Amino acid sequence: MNLRPDQLAARLQSRFDENFSDRGELGAALSIWHRGESVLELAGGYRDARREMPWTNDTLVLLWSATKGLGSACLLHLLQEREISLERRVAEFWPEFGEAGKEQITLAQLLSHQAGLCALDEVVEVTDYAAVVRALEKQKPLWPPGTAHGYHARTFGFLVQELLRRIGSRSVAEYWRASFAEPLQLDIWIGLPAELNARVATIYAAKANSAEAPDAFYRALATPGTLARRTFSSPRGLQSISAMNLPENRAREFVSFGGIGSAASLGKFYAMLANGGTLQGRRFFSDKTLAEMSTTLASGIDRVFGISTAFSAGFMKDPPQRKPRIFGPSQLAFGHPGAGGSHAFADPENNLAFAYVMNQMERQILPNEKSLRLVDALYR
Repeated sequence: MNLRPDQLAARLQSRFDENFSDRGELGAALSIWHRGESVLELAGGYRDARREMPWTNDTLVLLWSATKGLGSACLLHLLQEREISLERRVAEFWPEFGEAGKEQITLAQLLSHQAGLCALDEVVEVTDYAAVVRALEKQKPLWPPGTAHGYHARTFGFLVQELLRRIGSRSVAEYWRASFAEPLQLDIWIGLPAELNARVATIYAAKANSAEAPDAFYRALATPGTLARRTFSSPRGLQSISAMNLPENRAREFVSFGGIGSAASLGKFYAMLANGGTLQGRRFFSDKTLAEMSTTLASGIDRVFGISTAFSAGFMKDPPQRKPRIFGPSQLAFGHPGAGGSHAFADPENNLAFAYVMNQMERQILPNEKSLRLVDALYR
């Protein structure tokens, strides 16, 4: 695939601008990389609802679940370095995990949301790491592991974090900085340093639309006792969008939803994944590990979302029947969106990387038209 930067800029600039003029965007940035080089960086709008602080290329913003891709990459990198197969059992490295019928769960099943641990029976606080880990150890799978999949919205980050701690004796945040952020000079943090708060855009909850009937997922999310409600409220706490604007919560190492960074850095990270695991003369991932990122391990109706989803080892994929495709036309593409509209992916077939971040959330569980129109324009 050959890209002419001038034509690409013309196509994407107009659609990017329309997100603000026609689609209610407040502040956003877009980053496109091809063959390991940045070919387009766009930024616009404002970091705040008062429209007093312009959004620039170095603005940081909460990435929500796009953080899961970063955490997964850390664990996969550690497994690669230790030559540990994804078919190994989690309990080999985390013995207490093997309680309550979980002794046969593999690393592959855990990373592809097949472990059946998306919700906890025990009520624990999301800010109490040790309590969440103990609850996960005692939790009985909500379905036979490996027979189905369901998005582990909150628990996923704790599972990845504890595995990395058990195998590598470091937190995901420490591993991320040492293995990726510092070598690649990435402006992305899992646990934001206090001195960087002035650069962070305020995140805003989706605006209510009384004329729009909620879809099945949001009806389930609002209904006590449903798997969707349980999944997105356990471990409990920090349910308010505004709570994630507080410096003390930005500083917490939430691997499921707490990463903060710029579009340019998120795009650069995925550029490395789209470029054979190599960037700036340094190789980070082997072909085998990249294949694990791009190979679908679970596909079909998601028990939490109630729609068709697909996952590789730690990343989201497009299921065969999905239209429009959120990761572009290539079957090899993989990435991870974030709540409300952030979106990032690697397309190894075309050596393309895409990242879109914003601060005005939309009520949609997968990437919305604001980013999908840009993905469409990229490939046209």
